[in-house]
Amino acid sequence: MKRILTILLFAALTLTSWAQSVNPLDLLKAEPKRAYGTDFPYSFDVPALTKSPKGYKPFYISHYSRHGSRYYWNERLYPELDTLLVTAHRRHQLTPEGERFYERFHACKDELKTGVSELSNLGWEQHQRIARTMYNNFPEVFEHGGNVLAISSLSGRCVLSMSGFCQELVQCNPKIEIREQSSRFTLDGVVPTDRQNPIKHKFPRAKARWENHRDLFQYKDDLDSLIIKRTFTSTDSLPGRINRIPENLINLYTSLPSIGHEGMMGNIITDQEIAARWENSNLGTYSWVFTPQYDMIPILQDILKKADAVINGTSDRIADLRFGHDTCIGPLSVLMGINGADKDPEDPNEVKNIYQNWQTGKASNLQFVFYRGKKGTDDILVKCVFNGREASLPLPNDMYPYYRWSDFKRVYTERCKAPEQ
Repeated sequence: MKRILTILLFAALTLTSWAQSVNPLDLLKAEPKRAYGTDFPYSFDVPALTKSPKGYKPFYISHYSRHGSRYYWNERLYPELDTLLVTAHRRHQLTPEGERFYERFHACKDELKTGVSELSNLGWEQHQRIARTMYNNFPEVFEHGGNVLAISSLSGRCVLSMSGFCQELVQCNPKIEIREQSSRFTLDGVVPTDRQNPIKHKFPRAKARWENHRDLFQYKDDLDSLIIKRTFTSTDSLPGRINRIPENLINLYTSLPSIGHEGMMGNIITDQEIAARWENSNLGTYSWVFTPQYDMIPILQDILKKADAVINGTSDRIADLRFGHDTCIGPLSVLMGINGADKDPEDPNEVKNIYQNWQTGKASNLQFVFYRGKKGTDDILVKCVFNGREASLPLPNDMYPYYRWSDFKRVYTERCKAPEQ
């Protein structure tokens, strides 16, 4: 028996080590669109999950998801580009490549301006497919039906993401009863920082340590100037701030696959060029998800409270679903230390190895799956599935990717007290 436990522990450590040692730059090379970061559309190219430990069956899932793919969120982007391109076209200041881009943009500009911040068809489809995948991965949770509570932020794109997800679950099994709620009453469990949340919190800010050592990271490229040269013959007297043009064009470019207009910009920008500057953009993302991590404590408390109620028998739910934003799931992944995101390295060159901003992309999601042991025992295990892949947690472990609920509850209850300490 002792030998078996040793072998299992070694296998678990090997798997965990392998998962953490995969070079993110190799992943980027295999799929350059990951460099889109938080604009990366959800990928369903994931490995099979490990089987449940012998004698254990999943019985409950606690979930948090970002909304699916959408039109660009800032209402200024499309009008600013429209004014810029129309003016440059009329003044003959566009290159041939710029003219082709102008024509394609002009053909769909009304759609873009109308759709700003709205969920796209792809966003709806992502959540339907994620729901069906979750159902198929954990049929024991859903096979007899049962009660589910789904809560959403007040944003329309989150409400529709929730609706698409829940509709698909009921299609899988009509015995599932789901209550959907987008309300100020439930904001604390999904977007606690919303100004309309009646519960006001004041948590301290955190600061990523790498920011004190920025000089250790060397970065330089000329993509901004290349984008200008490929698009315009001259930028003289064009409207707006010239230094904003490359940023606007990059933001448009990385949003296009989410709205069915990939290829609109021709060769003005390439995925490989975006990938070449990914490490720099990833540093910036890590800082903005690291800083507000304590603001997500109410979500973590909601996860703990609702799971505890199911386990002790005061709740009959089979799943709790939450639909929010990257500004929540990103900091939440840091607060919980998922895949080591809480390691906070001092060397900026190490940040890429503990956090990759594509993990917070469109429809990114966390699923905490709870397993019950043999009847008559109170042994509960938890597994974290992050974007379809089993993830590590900063908990004692001898059976990765499974962790004991007692450790999960203890460690994360303490994390919720961290600002007080």
